[in-house]
Order: sequence, then C-alpha cells, then structure tokens
Amino acid sequence: MYNSFLIKYGEIGIKGDNRHLFEDALAKRIRTLLARIDGDFDVTKTRGRIYVNCGGNWNFDETIDVLQHVFGIVGICPVVIYEKGDIEKLRADIVSYISEEHPGCTSTFKVKARRVDKEYPLTSMEVDAELGEAILMAYPSMKVDVHDPEILFDVEIRDEIYIYSKIIPGPGGMPIGTAGKAMLLLSGGIDSPVAGWMIAKRGVTLDATYFHAPPYTSERAKQKVVDLAKQIAAYAGPIRLHIVNFTDIQLAIYDRCPHNELTIIMRRYMMKIAEHFAKEDGDLGLVTGESIGQVASQTMQSLFCTDAACTMPVYRPLIGSDKNDISAIARKIGTYETSILPYEDCCTIFVAKHPVTKPILSVIEKSEQKLKSDIDDLVRTAIEQTETIIAK
Repeated sequence: MYNSFLIKYGEIGIKGDNRHLFEDALAKRIRTLLARIDGDFDVTKTRGRIYVNCGGNWNFDETIDVLQHVFGIVGICPVVIYEKGDIEKLRADIVSYISEEHPGCTSTFKVKARRVDKEYPLTSMEVDAELGEAILMAYPSMKVDVHDPEILFDVEIRDEIYIYSKIIPGPGGMPIGTAGKAMLLLSGGIDSPVAGWMIAKRGVTLDATYFHAPPYTSERAKQKVVDLAKQIAAYAGPIRLHIVNFTDIQLAIYDRCPHNELTIIMRRYMMKIAEHFAKEDGDLGLVTGESIGQVASQTMQSLFCTDAACTMPVYRPLIGSDKNDISAIARKIGTYETSILPYEDCCTIFVAKHPVTKPILSVIEKSEQKLKSDIDDLVRTAIEQTETIIAK
C-alpha cells in the first residue's frame, strides 16, 4: 500500500544556515544507492522534509535495506499518499489506512496533523479533532492518549495527503562526504572494520591501507580484508584500498630488533606507510581500531610510541569500548562473520611471545637504529609495489 517514504534525520536539523548543505548531501547519497536497485525513485527535498517517492517495479524490503545503509537517516517512515479532498474524504482515508496498516487495532493513539497547504479550510488542531473522532467511531476499542500513545498517526496536508504511523530505524550519523577524508588502517580482525564504520558514520569518507605478509599470510587472508572493505563500503561509499606487501619490513624488524618490541616497531612503520598514502590521497588523519588496554600494543604507553611515528592526527573511535561492545556493532553491520574467519594477518603472525606493555619512546627509537642501513629502501619498495583497488 505504500508509495513513498519520509526520511527523518537528526543532527542535520540543528545545522543552522548550513543545514541545506547537509540535506543536499543526504539526498544525493540516497539517490546514489537507490540507483543500484530496481524501481523508479524520485528523491525530493521540500520544506524541511526529504521524501523518496517510489514507482516502477520496486521492492519494499530491498528499498528499506538500502535506506538503512545511508548515514544521516535516523528514521524511515512508510507513507501512504491520498488524493486531497474535503474533510469527509480525509476521515474516510484515515479509517481506510488503519484497516490496512493496523487491522484489529486496540491501541491508544494520537493524531498529529501538519497543514503545509495553508489554504486547506481547517486548522491543524481541527483536523486532529475530526480524524480522532472518525477513528473512535470506526474503532471503538481504540483510545486517545495525547501524552504517550502507542500509535502516532502523522497526517501532512500538502498538494496531496500523506499519512504514516511507523518509523523504521536508520543508522543515524551524518551524510557521507560532509566531514572530510581519513585513512583507515584495516586488518582482518573485528575492531578496525567497526572503527571505519563508526568514523564514516560521522560523515567521513574513507580510504584504507592493509598490510599483507606473503607467504606468511595467504591470499585468503587478503581476500578477507577486501571483503571487509566492501562491507564497510556499503555504508561509506567506495573505499580506495592500498594493499602493502609488508613481509621484508617485518623480517628485518624480526631479525634485528628486540622481540618484545616487535609489535610496537611494526606498528610504527605501518603508521608511517599509511600516512604516506593518506597524504597522497588528501586525507586529514589516520583511523585505527585500537582500544585502551585490549592488547599489549594498545596501552597508553604503546599508543604514545606509535603516534610519535607520524605527524597526522590519529582517530580511535573505539578507544573506550570493550570487546563485547565492538563485537555487537560488528554483528549489527555484518562484518563479524567475515572477521572471525580463520585467516591470519601479518599482525598475528609476527606477534611477540612476551611483548613490552610500557614501552619507552627513546628505547624504541634506539632499537630502530639497527634498521637504518636499509629500512628506507624497504619502505620505498613496499610503497612502490603497493596494489591499490577500489572496494565498493
């Protein structure tokens, strides 16, 4: 029975004079994603509302799924549009709507009319009263509750009559492309895909860097990360993914540096390489999936040492989250099952048995001096041989 969706947004509504820029970005993102599925969709922005009008051979569930991948949407309201007429027609329409949408309903309700067409002969409050009376006459078991109703019937009087009473949750956040770009350090674990999703939810466009270590890590491990990038891209838009062969750098670190410092020193070179690509791609910062204290390389001291390797700001959206919180989000966004596939990445292959938990930056930098004979050449080669793909 539906032929339109009202798109509800949250924070965009308080953006003041810049509000239209965010609304335009949201409407553009909706159009981009809906263009990939069957149906004729018209996305319109009018008087503080965004509507998706549906035509052609469109599918309700598929359309909802697409809209639930659009950051900036907090609610999706399926709308039934009726031809505008006098109040008697509108009374009949609301009764018809309930018979289709809420058959056998015994809930408490409230009617909330919004008269966009100011030439309509009744005020919004008069429409509320008329439609409330019509509902009570047709459904005596329903009761009015203006404070906490179980069902809120929204009625918008425009060139046509829009009626809706359900809100399907969206992902929230801000529209993609409204907050700059950042480089995600993406691995095959649970955390970094969630970090990418969370930073994208704030309107940030993503690039990504993945560190591959053949033959110690397999092509299946690499494909796993590509698949994760595609899953994030369903929300964040196409992701430019740099796949770096990190093997020679890791072997050099493993051979020459203290083993309890392996993870910290490897992370520092990952940050340096990711920063190189971030600057090339025009990104404004790095994003990681680190959470304080989760592993040895994520203590405050360890994070201080890794941050010192780069000049860009490092954003850690998961910094105060525990594993249960992160895993719950991973399940919600569909990355969890991919992340737990048993294909090791370079971080887990070369992990130290007894890693230092409170590294001292001067000590780490002194250990790195053992690499100075050829580390710059190794980094340069790794950058030159990097494979770049677009995940979408």
